[in-house]
Amino acid sequence: MKIKREMTIGELLRTYPQVIETLLQFNMGCIGCPSAQAETLEEAAMVHGINIDYLLEKLNEAVPFFMPI
Repeated sequence: MKIKREMTIGELLRTYPQVIETLLQFNMGCIGCPSAQAETLEEAAMVHGINIDYLLEKLNEAVPFFMPI
């Protein structure tokens, strides 16, 4: 697994911008949120009532093995 629960949303978006669509599918508008720079994926999932393990599975599916960019 490349993407981990401890990553901040900001770090995730800088490293794997291709996950934006996946975040939007989970109704996570974290993309433009100022607090996303310091909020972890686990914290964001909790705030949005999303199962973190399922979110991580889907985010990692969106990232090819040879990434990051």
